[in-house]
This record gives sequence, structure tokens and C-alpha cells, in this order.
Amino acid sequence: MRFAIAVATRCGRLTARALLYPVTLYFFFRRGPERRASREYLERVLGRRVTAWHVLRHIHCFSCTILDRLFMFSEGFRRFDIRTSGVEELEEAMRKGRGLLLMGSHLGSFDALRVLSHERSDVEVRIVLDVEQNPKLSALLNALNPSLAAGIINARQGGPATAIAIREALDRNAIVALAADRGQPHNAMQAASFLGHAAPLPTAPWLLAAALKVPVVLAFGLYRGGNRYDLHFETFSERVSIERRQRTAALGHVLQRFADRLAHYARLAPYNWFNFYDFWHTTPTSDPGRPGADHGTVAEPRDLLRRS
Repeated sequence: MRFAIAVATRCGRLTARALLYPVTLYFFFRRGPERRASREYLERVLGRRVTAWHVLRHIHCFSCTILDRLFMFSEGFRRFDIRTSGVEELEEAMRKGRGLLLMGSHLGSFDALRVLSHERSDVEVRIVLDVEQNPKLSALLNALNPSLAAGIINARQGGPATAIAIREALDRNAIVALAADRGQPHNAMQAASFLGHAAPLPTAPWLLAAALKVPVVLAFGLYRGGNRYDLHFETFSERVSIERRQRTAALGHVLQRFADRLAHYARLAPYNWFNFYDFWHTTPTSDPGRPGADHGTVAEPRDLLRRS
């Protein structure tokens, strides 16, 4: 990554992108579990058998978004063509004055969502990230733009600290963005159908949303090749309601709605899926060598649930 930064700084983005081809080949040949996970996902989202070329394209797409993170952190978004849809739904939710939760995923680029903080300087945007998932990468990116780093809520904080930090930001009518598709090994999970197969999804983001009683908007930042990103926003719920007496059934309904929208956008941009592990059968490990973005998930918000 340090070498990529040096090349990108001195030679520009096009030259740096040329380095992604050997990087892609390296991960393809060296990372068997990720290669197999990519093949399984692609066959399910595309609905047909795939070849090594499809897997290479998948890894290369991920590499492109990682490189673009360097430029988004260091230069902002001036060199990118970012197109948005559904912004009016986001603004409508903000007018309620309660803050909002922006539920994203490891589909596409979470960092492209930071364009909100540039377009709306009057709105506080906080992003929940697991900065310890890949600490070296996080340290490099944060050094490029300390002000953006200051807006991150660390998902790996102990106890209820993450949930409390989220609540405090929402009390200031902020936008809090977090990934709702990947849980940590200790998180509670519940199955939903994703691309025709049962997949475990974390329940904590939705329990948090129910406890906080704020609007929830879905967000997907899809990489479209070259310098283009498409940001999609859509209202999920003005208020997520999960009754304790029917918690499992209510959670199942909410998780399935989210899984259906996730599958919809995965089919729109199939090579944007950046969960490089057996998503349908296992939860991710904390292996920092595993390729994957460092989007965070929140711990179980027990203290907030007690107060609600």
C-alpha cells in the first residue's frame, strides 16, 4: 500500500491502476479460500457456471476500489464521476430532526458514501468501521486525511461504547453509516434467504435501529468501472419496530427485506461483492491478511435496548 501511494502520488491514478493486474494475479493464486468463495458467490448471483476469468475480474474490481480509497482520502472526489439517486429520500428523512441510520454493506464502496460530507457540509456524517480488521490499511488511509479519520466510529470498541457513540451522533441529527451484512464471530446472527440460499446476517444493526427509533435509509455505492460510482439511497423504514414477544419473527421479516434489496443491487453490479469468505455458511474471521474492506458492525446494543 505504501508503494501504491508513492506511485499514485508521483505518476497518477492511471499508472497506479496498471499495478492492479499483478496484484490481482497474486491474490488469485495465493488466496485459495477467497478464490473459492468468489466462485461460489458469482455462480449464485450470475446463475451459471463461472470461469477463472470471472474470479479474476471480481478480485480486480475489489482492487480498484481499494486504490480509489487512497484518492478519496487524499484528494476528495474531484477526479471521480459520482452519480446519485434517491437523495430526496435521504433529505426527507433528515428533515425529521432525529438523525438517521444509513445501512450499507460490503457491496461496492462504502467510502464513496463520504461524498455526502462534501456535498452537505452542514450535515455531520459518521461512519462505523472496524479499524482493527486491517489496521495497517486503516492507519495509512487515516494519515492521508485526519479530518475524515476523526469522523469514524470504531466498531471494535468494548462494551456498549459503539452503540453509545452512535446514539450521541444521532442526537446531533447526524447521519450514521454502518454495514449490516457482516457480523463478527461473537455477534448474534439470524438466517435470511440471499440469492436463493440461507445466509447468516447480524441482528445487532436492526436491534440498534429499533432501540434508537430513528429513520433507516439503505445505501449502496456501486463501482461502475473507470472513475464512475453510482450512489443509491432508498428509504427502508421511518422507524424499525421489533416487538420483544415476537422478536425472532420480526427480525426475520426485517432481515429478509434487507437481504432482498442487497440481492437486487448485487445483481445490478455482481462484481462489487467484497465478502471474500463463505458467506452462506460461516461468519468472517479477524484475519487481517484476508482481503476485505474494513466496514464495521456494531456489538449487541444491550444497554440501549434496556432503555428503550
